[in-house]
Amino acid sequence: MRAIVIEKPGGPEALVWNEVPDPVPGPGEVVVQVTAAAVNRADVMQRQGAYPPPPGSPPYPGLECSGVITALGDGVTGHNVGERVCALLSGGGYAEQVAVPAGQLLPIPQGLSVQEAAALPEVACTVWSNVVDIARLRQGRTLLVHGGGGGIGTFAVQLGKALGATVLVTAREPKHEQLKALGADLAIDYTSTDFVAAVKDFTDGRGADVILDIIAAKYLDRNLEAVATNGHIVTIGMQGGRKAELDFGVLMAKRASLSATTLRARPAAEKARIVKGVHDQVWPLVGAGTIRPIIDRTFPMAEAAEAHRLMESSDHLGKILLLT
Repeated sequence: MRAIVIEKPGGPEALVWNEVPDPVPGPGEVVVQVTAAAVNRADVMQRQGAYPPPPGSPPYPGLECSGVITALGDGVTGHNVGERVCALLSGGGYAEQVAVPAGQLLPIPQGLSVQEAAALPEVACTVWSNVVDIARLRQGRTLLVHGGGGGIGTFAVQLGKALGATVLVTAREPKHEQLKALGADLAIDYTSTDFVAAVKDFTDGRGADVILDIIAAKYLDRNLEAVATNGHIVTIGMQGGRKAELDFGVLMAKRASLSATTLRARPAAEKARIVKGVHDQVWPLVGAGTIRPIIDRTFPMAEAAEAHRLMESSDHLGKILLLT
C-alpha cells in the first residue's frame, strides 16, 4: 500500500507519499481500507518531530479515518468484512489501509457519506470526553470554546448548543457569522477584544462554567479570570506554550477545577469506553442532523503537504480531509 511517510521532521514538504508494507490485523483488530482521513493539529506536531506516535502505533500521521473493513483479526466479533465504518486512531490514517482496534470503530452516522464521516471520530471523542465526561456540561450552563473556527471548535459549538448550553467562542472575525449559524451565542475576536471582559459582560459577571482550551500556558491566568465559580477549565492543547505559574488562590476562591488531557496515548480500553459514550450520546444527534461535520476542503492524500499548509494558516473553518 501507500502512506504518507515522514522521512525527516520538518515543514510540509517532509510529507511524502510512498510505498510501505500492508498492515496485518492483530488480535482484536480490523483492517480498514481508507476512504478519507482528517487533518489535525497533532499531525502537524508529529510532522515537526514534536509529537511522536505511541509505542506500537503506525508511524504515519492521521488520528481519524473512514472506510471499509477488509480483514478481521482473531477474536473480533460484531463486525464484518465489507462494513462501512469510521475510526479513532493512534496514528496511521494517512494511508490506503490501517489496522484499528475494534473498540475504536464507529458506524457511519445516518445521512452521512463515508467520506464525510472521516471528519468526526477524533473531534467527537475529544470534545465529548472533556466537555461532557469530565466537565459535565449540561443545559443552562455556559461553554467558552477557544479556537472556535477549527474542527474541535465547530464540533464543540454544535454539541454545546445541542446540550442546551449557552456557547461563546473565540475566533477571528471573518469566521463569526458561520459560527453563529452553528449555534454560537457570542463570537469574540481574540485579536482585537479582551475575551475575559467579553465573557464577563455577556454573563453579567458570572463567567463561563466550562472552558475548552487549546492554548494552555498563554491563557492560564485569563482563563482563571473567565471561569465561573464551581467552573471547569479543560485543556486539550498547548498552542500557547507548556509552562505557566498557577495562582492556586484564584482557583480555590472560585472552587474551580482544571484538567488537562490527551486522547492519543490513552489505553485501548479507555478509548473504547469513550468511543462507546460518543456512540450512545453523540451519534444520535449526528444522525438527526443536529450536529454535522463541517468540512472546509478536501485534498488527495498525496497532497497532504498542501493540506498542512492550510491547517497552519488557520484560514480554514472546520475540518480538512485527505482522500485516497
